[in-house]
Amino acid sequence: MSYLRGFTPWIAAGVVSAFDWRWGAVAGFVTGVLLLLQDRSRGVALDAMVLEISTIVYFVIIGSIAFSSPDSSVQDHSDVLSFVWLALTAWGSMAIKSPFTMGIARRQTPEEYWNTPGFLAVNNHITAAWGAGFTFIAVSLAIGDATDAPAWVGITAHVVGLVAPAVFTSIYPRRVQARLEALMAANAANA
Repeated sequence: MSYLRGFTPWIAAGVVSAFDWRWGAVAGFVTGVLLLLQDRSRGVALDAMVLEISTIVYFVIIGSIAFSSPDSSVQDHSDVLSFVWLALTAWGSMAIKSPFTMGIARRQTPEEYWNTPGFLAVNNHITAAWGAGFTFIAVSLAIGDATDAPAWVGITAHVVGLVAPAVFTSIYPRRVQARLEALMAANAANA
């Protein structure tokens, strides 16, 4: 569940934004910076913190808008925008061959595996699952907003779009590891 740690700023912002979106942006920013500083003090490289850096940039932008124009219509679309940003982070990180989940995976995987094609492939699949989940939520919320859908539609989109990739993230690496171990055992038996 350590991959959920990177979403702490988003959760903090969501909770505080229920009272005031300006302070929600501050809460997200401060939480993001604190996590980044904590990781840096533990020796985590900046290139392993794609999600953390992207999160901080998002909250700087949203906070700037919120404080300079508190009545901005951006506030009405901030939920959609946050998931568009997360989707762009996921898909963009894959495009630059640094899937955002690699930073998390490196904290749990021995260094000798970090530069293997399999490690990158597993992280591409996991990041794609998160990217699909974020995209699903953003599109669902945008359609819901445009059609004045009931609140349960947005709630359902959030649950499906976040739980599905979380489950995939939990299961997929273990399945890949089991297949790899079975293949190695079969090769050892045939040798």
